[in-house]
Amino acid sequence: RKIRAVIPQPADQAANRKRRGRLGGRPPAFDRNAYKQRNTVERCINKLKQWRGLATRYDKTATIYLAGLHLAAIFIWSAR
Repeated sequence: RKIRAVIPQPADQAANRKRRGRLGGRPPAFDRNAYKQRNTVERCINKLKQWRGLATRYDKTATIYLAGLHLAAIFIWSAR
């Protein structure tokens, strides 16, 4: 799917890669800005999931679910 990984390489993997020399392969690409944005989005989604109506999906229609999503976002935003 050609999806690039945006997580940093663990220190132990970097050490093993250096120890193996040229057989260790190429380190994965790491984009610091993409990692920050991904982290922000994941934290936001986790906060939204704390709202019971969104986590359980009891709503029957998409419009009601979207309204609940907007309400939860307003509550999170106003708590800041």
